[in-house]
Amino acid sequence: MTSPESARVTAVRPRAWSPMVTVVPYVLLGLLAGFTVFVRSGHDLRVDLGLSALAALWLLGMFSLRPAARARTTPMVLFIAGLLGIWAVLVVRAPWFGCFAPAAFFLVFRVLRWPWLIPGVAGAAAVAGTAQAASVDKSTTFGLLGYFAVLAANILPMCGYAWYAWRGARQNDVRDQALAEVSEANRRLEATLAENAVLHQRLLDQAREAGVLDERQRMAREIHDTLAQGLTGIITQLQAADDADRVSWHKHVEAATQLARDSLREARRSVHALRPEALNQAGLEAERLSEAVAGVAGRWSKLHGIEAEMTTTGTPRPLPADAEVALLRTAQEALANVAKHAKASRVGVTLSYLEDAVALDVRDDGQGLAQPSTSEGGFGLVAMRERIEALSGDLQIESEPGAGTAISARIPVAGADR
Repeated sequence: MTSPESARVTAVRPRAWSPMVTVVPYVLLGLLAGFTVFVRSGHDLRVDLGLSALAALWLLGMFSLRPAARARTTPMVLFIAGLLGIWAVLVVRAPWFGCFAPAAFFLVFRVLRWPWLIPGVAGAAAVAGTAQAASVDKSTTFGLLGYFAVLAANILPMCGYAWYAWRGARQNDVRDQALAEVSEANRRLEATLAENAVLHQRLLDQAREAGVLDERQRMAREIHDTLAQGLTGIITQLQAADDADRVSWHKHVEAATQLARDSLREARRSVHALRPEALNQAGLEAERLSEAVAGVAGRWSKLHGIEAEMTTTGTPRPLPADAEVALLRTAQEALANVAKHAKASRVGVTLSYLEDAVALDVRDDGQGLAQPSTSEGGFGLVAMRERIEALSGDLQIESEPGAGTAISARIPVAGADR
């Protein structure tokens, strides 16, 4: 990015140097020297030509042959001061050397920086004004006033123009610097946007992978809670039918057939909506979960011949769909575990609508567990915990050998939605 200092250098010293500062000064000096030869002779001619040659050599040695010094303030101040001094002597001796003024002003404006620009312009204007007032009699007061008036007429406008040009160049520098900063900011913004796009794509990929993993776990729970439990029940009924008499055989086959139909219906439902059929068939929205759990408990009791009592406490209210599904699946899994492992004669299912939560308790009077835990064992217990904890809930299992088992699931639910 261009610095303010380098910007100021560019304002007073263009990259490409004009012939007005590289060629014209030599041409004017040559023409004026030739004119001097034409109008003068003798000692005066030799002095004027010597001063003209000195001016040319000064211009050559201090400027033309030292391009690297043109960007430095001190060498250029010395160059202009020496050139103006030689030019002033020439103007005093021969006023027609005032015609060197265009080259002098071009050099001053191109090589001097602020604030040296003003003194340089004032000096060049003073020399040019001296040449213009060469015919004025300076031995009188009126003549001196006229001389100073001519100087002021040259110095003041030229210094004013120099200040105006410097101010405009400075504004251009500020504008160019602002544009450069804006361009750099745009470049950085584009780079940041590109980097953000890459990060966004990575986040999308990670979210997609996490979504796929969550969906696999959810489907695993759905399959376990529907098809696996249904097939387990069918196998249990068919095994019982092998050992039963003819009357009981028909009863077990009938139960297995009903389980197969229920499992098929649940599988179709899972494919279409992944929402438990029991919830879809329930009545009022506020009592939907209570009716669905009661229906599951009733069918389970009829199927396994174990008394199951369903109790609802508190005021039923609409719940989020994921909370209803989680609690219903927990009830199904808990009852399935009772049928497979507990050897119970009675089961109690309680659905409690609390102020800021909904709780489901399944208790049996079976043989109990030695070390109740959901961290080890079958997928059903793990799935129950995953479902409940995914909703910021809590699942507890209390059991003692010979004293039955109690499974308690609690899900926080906002109490305002009533």
